[in-house]
Amino acid sequence: MVFYFYPRCHAPNTEDFMIYMGKDKYENEDLIAHGLPCDLWFHVDDMSSAHVYLRLPDGCDMRDIPAEALEDCAQLVKQNSIQGCKTNNVTIVYTPWSNLKKTAGMEVGQVGFHDPALVLKVKVDRKNNEIINRLEKTRQERHPDLAAEKEVYMSQDEYMVSNKELKDKYASVEEMEDDFM
Repeated sequence: MVFYFYPRCHAPNTEDFMIYMGKDKYENEDLIAHGLPCDLWFHVDDMSSAHVYLRLPDGCDMRDIPAEALEDCAQLVKQNSIQGCKTNNVTIVYTPWSNLKKTAGMEVGQVGFHDPALVLKVKVDRKNNEIINRLEKTRQERHPDLAAEKEVYMSQDEYMVSNKELKDKYASVEEMEDDFM
């Protein structure tokens, strides 16, 4: 089961800037395995916590996240940490899903990073009940087929070709049409 939340900057009727997290460490394993390249992963630094993900829209980089979405994710991950929810001045780490590294010897739900330089940090001074309460009102519980969702997403990118790639490959529109047919 996966919990979905909508931050302040969420675009209605899209998955842009949608927050989601697993129910427990076993659910986190599925989320780690089936994340998407457009997902960011959030966790309380050096403490046990939920794995919270933020789905970015096409063309958005992790450095372009609206401040409201970043704050919502940080508050949610802090709230869902047994130690972190009781502690002030908690550091939250976040990184692209593709930077998560899972090796055979790791515990369930544990991850490392391929490139530590891609891990950013944000400090949460204290819990903000207004943000948590607003997010909880948007919470939806779903049972998605994460593998199937990933397959659909990845198959869409497989056939996407930029205009520059087409220009480099074909001398004319007619040549491209001949190749297409």
